[in-house]
Amino acid sequence: MSRAPLRIERLGRTAVLTFDNPPAHTLDAAGLRELAAQLDALEAERDIAALVITGAGERFFCAGDDLNMYVDVSPAAARELTRLLAAVVTRLHGFSGVTVAAINGWCLGAGLECALACDTRIGEAHARFGLPEGRVGLLPCGGGTATLAAQVGEGWAKRLILCGETLDAETAQRIGLIEASAAKGASREAALALADLAMRQSPAALAAAKTLIHANRHAPLTEALASERAAFGRLFEAPDAAEGVAAFLEKREPVWGHVRSTQ
Repeated sequence: MSRAPLRIERLGRTAVLTFDNPPAHTLDAAGLRELAAQLDALEAERDIAALVITGAGERFFCAGDDLNMYVDVSPAAARELTRLLAAVVTRLHGFSGVTVAAINGWCLGAGLECALACDTRIGEAHARFGLPEGRVGLLPCGGGTATLAAQVGEGWAKRLILCGETLDAETAQRIGLIEASAAKGASREAALALADLAMRQSPAALAAAKTLIHANRHAPLTEALASERAAFGRLFEAPDAAEGVAAFLEKREPVWGHVRSTQ
């Protein structure tokens, strides 16, 4: 019986998803399907409000696709594999709770695309980042050409994709590819601490704000303000708003309803 390519832990209201397919935690078709299924299952758990993604061991976060799955397959089958990756990235990008990538080593190809789909990224000092698909005659197919440019700008995106450059953690943080750095072995705990901060937020407010950030990225200011007002109104009618205001005035921690959607 083959071992699972990833592990799931539940630490209170935070789930930790660990890539665990040694030696480099690459993703094959079965791994992509399982990852999508696990993300669906976690989304359905109303008590899960945060997700941390990391890699087992000290060397790799995730080195991307297992290239063996592209050997002797038809173009149609290869396109289906790209749809599997797109499904994973879409599920991760749309996860209602906060998502944090704890990058503990090499983060390449589809691994980097998964990290880019998270809300924020913490990289350990020895981590390395790249989208090397061009070296094997392919290109990023998990949103890399879009999400990387949006994160770091077109110039740096072209350096990584067109030139196949690999970045160290210091450069990655300087250009905004990661938002924080950590010592070797410390990214998981740093990510859990960030998840704990997010846990103080109303789950409904967090989900609504995350949706607005995504939707308003390229929207005119007038449209963004209108959508914010509409979302504020929906939240104000929900129980968390009354509980949050009361808790603040009473100088206590709020007790949120574990409902992440404002729809």
